[in-house]
Amino acid sequence: MRLTRLRAALLALLLSPSLTHTFTATAQAPKTYTSSEILLGLKKLNVLGSVLYLAAHPDDENTRLIAYMANGRLLETGYLSCTRGDGGQNLIGPELREGLGVIRTQELLAARRIDGGRQFFTRANDFGFSKTAEETFTIWDKEQVLADMVWVIRQRRPDVLITRFPPDARAGHGHHTASAILAAEAFDAAGDPKRFPEQLKYVQPWQPKRLFWNTGSFFVKPGENMDGYLKLDAGGYNPLLGQSYGEIAARSRSQHKSQGFGSAATRGEALEYFQPVKGAKAAQDLFEGVDMTWNRVPGGAAVGKLIDEVIRKYDPSNPVASVAGLLKVRKELTKNWQSSGQANKFWSDEKESEVEQLIRACMGLYLEANSAQAQIAVGQPLTVNLDIVSRGPDANRKVNFVRLESVRFPEVGQDTAISRYLDKEKLFTIRKKLILPTTGSLTEPYWLSQTGTVGMYSVANQLQRGKPENQPVATVQVKLLVSQMQGVAGATDTITFTVPVQYKSTDPVEGEKYRPLTVVPPVAVNIGGRAYVFADNLPKTIPVTLRAGKAGVKGTLALTLPAGWKAEPATASFDLAAKDAEQTVLFQVQPGAGAAEGKSEVKAVATVEGQAYSRGYQAIQYNHIPTQTLFPEAVAPLVKLDLKRKGQEIGYLMGAGDEVPDALRQIGYNVTLLKPEDIRADYLRRFDAVVLGIRAYNTVDRLKTLQPNLLQYVENGGNVVVQYVVNRGTVLPEIGPYPLKLSSDRVTVENAAVTFLNPKQPLLNSPNKITAKDFEGWQQEQGLYYPSSWDPKYQTVISSHDPGETAKESAILVADYGKGHYIYTGLSLFRELPAGVPGAYRLLTNMVSLGK
Repeated sequence: MRLTRLRAALLALLLSPSLTHTFTATAQAPKTYTSSEILLGLKKLNVLGSVLYLAAHPDDENTRLIAYMANGRLLETGYLSCTRGDGGQNLIGPELREGLGVIRTQELLAARRIDGGRQFFTRANDFGFSKTAEETFTIWDKEQVLADMVWVIRQRRPDVLITRFPPDARAGHGHHTASAILAAEAFDAAGDPKRFPEQLKYVQPWQPKRLFWNTGSFFVKPGENMDGYLKLDAGGYNPLLGQSYGEIAARSRSQHKSQGFGSAATRGEALEYFQPVKGAKAAQDLFEGVDMTWNRVPGGAAVGKLIDEVIRKYDPSNPVASVAGLLKVRKELTKNWQSSGQANKFWSDEKESEVEQLIRACMGLYLEANSAQAQIAVGQPLTVNLDIVSRGPDANRKVNFVRLESVRFPEVGQDTAISRYLDKEKLFTIRKKLILPTTGSLTEPYWLSQTGTVGMYSVANQLQRGKPENQPVATVQVKLLVSQMQGVAGATDTITFTVPVQYKSTDPVEGEKYRPLTVVPPVAVNIGGRAYVFADNLPKTIPVTLRAGKAGVKGTLALTLPAGWKAEPATASFDLAAKDAEQTVLFQVQPGAGAAEGKSEVKAVATVEGQAYSRGYQAIQYNHIPTQTLFPEAVAPLVKLDLKRKGQEIGYLMGAGDEVPDALRQIGYNVTLLKPEDIRADYLRRFDAVVLGIRAYNTVDRLKTLQPNLLQYVENGGNVVVQYVVNRGTVLPEIGPYPLKLSSDRVTVENAAVTFLNPKQPLLNSPNKITAKDFEGWQQEQGLYYPSSWDPKYQTVISSHDPGETAKESAILVADYGKGHYIYTGLSLFRELPAGVPGAYRLLTNMVSLGK
């Protein structure tokens, strides 16, 4: 893993559309609320109930049920995903592993902003597909994942836990099964003070009332008796939001764009079924026996009465009139928890925060803090503009007025007293220049800050565990005096709102765009390419691009190489006068006589004022999530191998996105990226081989009409290599010249022993002799989406299998068709090639060389 230090912090809490507490991405436009959303939030104040949904990955959650619980039942609703989805595939771009995990984390946060839930994680790393929970627990640290589940349960105090999956093989994935097993154990452990006592410094034990499994159509057999299940209708319509929960859920689930989960809205009845697993029995409702009124808190009845009065008097045409009542509720809440003790502080804190946000919403109070730049280096000046607009109360009306008392920048310890009344609709701006402490760290996801393992991320700080993302680099605390009536003693209250500092720009197409303020190194070092492959002893050019995090960065750059390698120049000077300036240094790298065969590593290091810097800069930018920044180590695989090749020209049709074209270029091929309109037999005949990227038959819609052209190319003597295709959602029923049935079969043990079914098969012999050594050092998985059946005209080439399973013989299928050849391979070349696995290069070379 490529990891770096960053600041450890708690996340800021903002409200979702239904005014429920929700973690929000650190770069979003300030939320504004309609009158109906405010009313929904007021009603939520009188509901003291919590539910936590648990599963394994991003996109496992039941978004309709979350939307119903958060917006229909008005419960504190959370989703705990064991992993961040690092081991999945990516439909929208080339990012894998840590980069994909960052994308999927943000997609979950985008989903929660729509459906009203909160998002949590454990430290478990999605290491790829696992077939059993037993295998999963050999890679995950079961006790650590359990501890994280218990930590979230103790923090959020859910009355009911709900799992997505059953604790057995029906779950279909080892991670799924493991999540259900762990949930059952966490149900018991959370209430036991002897389990994970180190957590009790911050939280108290908590015993949920009951645990359910939320079963669905994919688990229930047709005609199965459902009498043993509880059921509820989660498909209702919410008039205050103007949507059904199925409509909300579709927008939420469609945020999982990297996984291709765009969803259609549903309307009308939608029954959800729940099988009791643990805890108190329930006959009719999941929350039977749970008092979700203010009566569950000693002395809380008075709070409930005040809230009832605010709701009864609420005027949707004049929300500001509710501020006086909400201030009374806030004071009663503070009084309540101070008198009733720590045990009741959870609900008092939750509801006090909700009340404060409702006051802000009723006043139409707009708070936004923007940086003049998107990125700063530690120790550099930062200019912040704080905009404040009060669009509700007016000092001249002598009622419900607001006075700005002070502004504080906690990260630098600066306070500014203001003492100014805010007039209605008058923009008030404060401009401040700050310098962040020199002890600050790079802004990278906190779970990547320490070196972890294949199965677990390392997070030392207990308070960070479970959080979806970092807190903002900088915040502004705005202290306001809000009054029910001017000049009336005791009728005022002070409220402090924390506002994240972020960067805002205006795109000519998309309008206002926000991104997190990012702390970058004085100089970032990006090493070009993913792997450098040397099939001979000739030198290759390795470009290293330096990027200035501040103005006036000077220093030297050098490569660190393994024994037997050399670089020219040995060192190079650089001088970056302006911030964001770039300079690229070209190194000629060559293996010498003593360079070892196989895979090693090159590292680029910049030295500035005696300090070494070896972190790169990677911005992950997609329209549906805020821009995310990673600082990977400036390293790249070096691969020295004995490789022969045939042919020269390769046509490559991209599918979901991969880095295989660059790998082909690394071994000397000329690669032309094809557009769908290029798939014509007369155009394709110039290529020695045509390669289809991963999931091309899932993502390139025009292949359903262009397939005959592709097969004509093969028939005329061409060579087509098709990489893995997902077995659902293909654009045409047959992807090959002869029938084959795709399945979800795979070999997840990356170094599973391989048997050569036909040792004389050309793919195993020409131009490179393939041996068992070529299947060593693979990463994450050996292959996926193998065909389960195929026409006899296809020849099988290799066989392998996971422990305890039957042999899988369709990792490579090759068919002669006319004068040419068609190859389907489920081998995970898209992962192995960028990682510099030597055998993957040799196998791919033989595939594109077939028939030459």
